[in-house]
Amino acid sequence: MTAEESLRIVVAEDEAVIRMDLSEMLAEEGYLVVGQAPDGLSALDLVESLRPDVLLADVAMPGLDGIELTREVADRTAVVVITAFGQRDRVEQARDAGAMAYLVKPVDRADLMPAIEMASHGWQILRSLRDQVQEVSASAERAERRLADRRDVERAKGLLQERLGLGEEAAYAWLREAAMDQRRPLADVARAVVARQGPDSSI
Repeated sequence: MTAEESLRIVVAEDEAVIRMDLSEMLAEEGYLVVGQAPDGLSALDLVESLRPDVLLADVAMPGLDGIELTREVADRTAVVVITAFGQRDRVEQARDAGAMAYLVKPVDRADLMPAIEMASHGWQILRSLRDQVQEVSASAERAERRLADRRDVERAKGLLQERLGLGEEAAYAWLREAAMDQRRPLADVARAVVARQGPDSSI
């Protein structure tokens, strides 16, 4: 893995020796450790300022534990939590909070890289899906707005035809000319006509 391809990682662990060991193992595996934190609040600050690719965090930390920390940052970075042996309930809580993978103390070097890679890959997929959902939602909103605009234009045309005795094309031309004169979108002029229930009121 080249330096350009290296994942940027923040390590959050309240025990200094373990924190240093994890950072050294990550560096030896080719990752870039961009920050180390002795507690959850410090880790939160580092994630917000450094925007790492992965946060490696102990579940039990002072100030802000790993579960709450995960809940705070899971939408911004992939999270791998570290638990003590037998803490299955904490693992489930971490997953519910948004953690993508977990490791059990003492952390084995052979388990470290797969967990980091799995978390990073899973989070990238999740982010891509979230972006797609947002784009679909935005497209649906745009389509709904266009449909609403068409409905308002049709209603305004009907009012113009009724009040001024215009044909459909003439009513549409009236709306277009009004929009050009006022430098307003056609749909806005149409809504003004509908709101006043007639063209003889000022728009």
